[in-house]
Amino acid sequence: MRTKNFAYHLLALFVIAATLLSACGGAPAASAETELNVIALPHDWCNYGGVIDAFKAKYPNITVNELNPDAGSGDEIEAIKANKENKGPQAPDVIDVGFAFCESSKAEGLIQPYKVSTWDSIPDDAKDPEGYWYGDYYGVLSFLVNTDVQPDVPQDWADLLDPKYNGQVAMSGDPRTSNQAIQTVHAAALANGGSLDDAQPGLDYFAEMNTAGNLVPLIANNGLVATGETAVRITWDYNALAAIDSFEGNPAAEVVIPATGRFAGVYVQAISAYAPHPENAKLWMEFLYSDEGQLLWMEGYCHPIREADLRARGVIPAELLAKLPDVSGAVFPTLDQLNVAKELITTQWDSAVGADVQAAP
Repeated sequence: MRTKNFAYHLLALFVIAATLLSACGGAPAASAETELNVIALPHDWCNYGGVIDAFKAKYPNITVNELNPDAGSGDEIEAIKANKENKGPQAPDVIDVGFAFCESSKAEGLIQPYKVSTWDSIPDDAKDPEGYWYGDYYGVLSFLVNTDVQPDVPQDWADLLDPKYNGQVAMSGDPRTSNQAIQTVHAAALANGGSLDDAQPGLDYFAEMNTAGNLVPLIANNGLVATGETAVRITWDYNALAAIDSFEGNPAAEVVIPATGRFAGVYVQAISAYAPHPENAKLWMEFLYSDEGQLLWMEGYCHPIREADLRARGVIPAELLAKLPDVSGAVFPTLDQLNVAKELITTQWDSAVGADVQAAP
């Protein structure tokens, strides 16, 4: 693109503008807005650090306020509700939440529609037809193992119940509020006699793990894995692979895609209905769904939602393709399946499992 002449660039801009006008009723335009409020975007999650830096470089006049990077999907929704009348930096403009949270957010009037210029290359089953929400990337649940602490690397869900993992296994969120933790329970169900329509065996599985003393009631992160406080972290493969890079061999660690119960989780983007900076929120979405934004997510080991389009056009560098693990056999639950499982897990976790999973002090 950099070798094309000015006329080409100008034509491309007109085409993009026309597309946006027809799809959205108006393209994001220059405005007096100088800030953008994002929430729940850890820099080591899906290369969000690189994404945010690239957005700042593209729009140096916009200050990006990063709210509560370690929040879960439920926390993001609550932040919108709590700040409906707040136009300050604590009110999210945009959210990145689990698939199970998208329709309820729309039904409650918490998000607003906007269709990005690359709308047509987002799969139909991963977006709201009216543009209220749209899938951004997906990952598969995996085990991140500190092999300095635990050299016997688990290969499947059943292995985590072995006494050798006493006090060593942790989830990456509170299953009463966190999308990642909810889907961890759902995935465990698949490997323990359940199905996408029946998540109860996942609750039974974690009840057994908690009774055995293997479950650590802490919200795991890469730092806790590095220190060995949680030797095994159950997390999305992109988080685990990014951790390996950050450890730089200290500690030694491995990432395992479990042999059974391979569960794919799609996350979605949306703009808050109460966004204090709606035009900048649209610019953010345009950036995320551009080729540049999608490839930046891929650099963080994520599978971007427009991956099929990127592959078809041959724009993914070979080194990026080589970085993604084999996740063959992973299953993608429907929204209805996710909603049923979410209701069961969030309401029954306390009575069925009884582990009060909290952030580390």
